[in-house]
Amino acid sequence: MKNPFTGTGVALITPFRKQDTIDFSKLEALINYNLNSGVDYIVALGTTSEAATMTETERHAVQDFIVECVGGRKPIMLGMGGNNTQALTDAIAKTNFDGISGILSVAPYYNKPNQRGLAQHFKMVSEVSPVPVVIYNVPGRTGVNIAAETTLQLANECPNIIGIKEASGNLAQVMHIIRNKPERFSVISGDDALTYPMLTLGASGVISVLANALPQEMSSMVKFALKGDLKKALPLHYRMLPLMNAIFEEGNPAGIKALIEIEGYANNVLRMPLVKVSKPLYNKISSLYDEFNA
Repeated sequence: MKNPFTGTGVALITPFRKQDTIDFSKLEALINYNLNSGVDYIVALGTTSEAATMTETERHAVQDFIVECVGGRKPIMLGMGGNNTQALTDAIAKTNFDGISGILSVAPYYNKPNQRGLAQHFKMVSEVSPVPVVIYNVPGRTGVNIAAETTLQLANECPNIIGIKEASGNLAQVMHIIRNKPERFSVISGDDALTYPMLTLGASGVISVLANALPQEMSSMVKFALKGDLKKALPLHYRMLPLMNAIFEEGNPAGIKALIEIEGYANNVLRMPLVKVSKPLYNKISSLYDEFNA
């Protein structure tokens, strides 16, 4: 299958009003800000969106709104994961994929399946999905790592699985996948701070949290690196690096929501059990943003 997910994807936040309802006007502004600033695709209802604390009705409303707002201008990747394989495949079978170019499916969390279980889980997802699948490896959240050998097995055996978002932080594992993968299969950075080195190793892009706030700079860095123009990419990487690190100090999306409020694009409101970053970190992010723009 053709891979529509190359370059910079933004892991879109969900703006909430202070009364904890979804602020669709702010969401529209954020989508347009990103699309007009060079991002290559939108990731809807991923971890950064706080989809885990939305009702099913809210998730459907957000999906429909993003599809309508994007209006076919760029591809949309839809977050669809879970630790109940049958429930997930049932949900995929019932989903309306109009306007959706693919799904991002995180490894089953909490259950801690072994590698055979992970492989069978993603094969079932692949078989039921009418759109391409990108698997998501983030062991810091799920408690289990998708081994390089499992990723390569899925890449070779499942034509509908077109890539992996790799957020293991293990560059040796990333290199093993890139060196041995089929040509059609993409490795996408799932860690903003490791995007530049991953691009130099052969990754195809990033699904970025920081792009919510700095879409032009992140997109430019990725484009330069993919073209092999490292002299332009590297200074951008180091310019963004302090903010990349700071927004994750007390968890995601707490840090990016603080930065988005500082920029003026949305309220700094999260849903429990997530809470705002501490005042010292908020002030640090604000200072780093000022330095970035100086």
